[in-house]
Amino acid sequence: MTLDSKTLGENLVAAVPFARTLGIEITDLEVGGDVVRAVATLPDEERLHNHVAGPHAGALFALGETTSGAVVMAAFGPHLHLGTPLAVRSDIAYVKLARGPVAATATLGRPVSEVIDELQAGGRPEFPVSIEITRADGAVTTTMTVVWTIRPHG
Repeated sequence: MTLDSKTLGENLVAAVPFARTLGIEITDLEVGGDVVRAVATLPDEERLHNHVAGPHAGALFALGETTSGAVVMAAFGPHLHLGTPLAVRSDIAYVKLARGPVAATATLGRPVSEVIDELQAGGRPEFPVSIEITRADGAVTTTMTVVWTIRPHG
């Protein structure tokens, strides 16, 4: 099933104004079985550049984390009455120089049903979201993992 990426992206940006400040745009969302994937872009703007005229490391991190948040919202949005999603920790590797506009693709690393089952059993599940950030030529510039949890209400 393909979700309305425009609506979810607008809602995410409304909830996280920093994403709007950077000009991050959610361009694609896909949910099918246990596959949940999101794509977001960061524009090539001088105000976001580092000392080598590419996107600043902080902007790349924010792009990846925001894209992982889109995955979380797409996967667990219908279950938010059970708890609040929170990023727990992250890991990032800058593997190639980023230049120009970049896109992040994030993928959920654990089945949705497994996470919900753990949450409903009284646990506080953790789950990884893997992210690759690419240049326009397709080269991977940055890899990330953001581990999320859903903190039960109450």
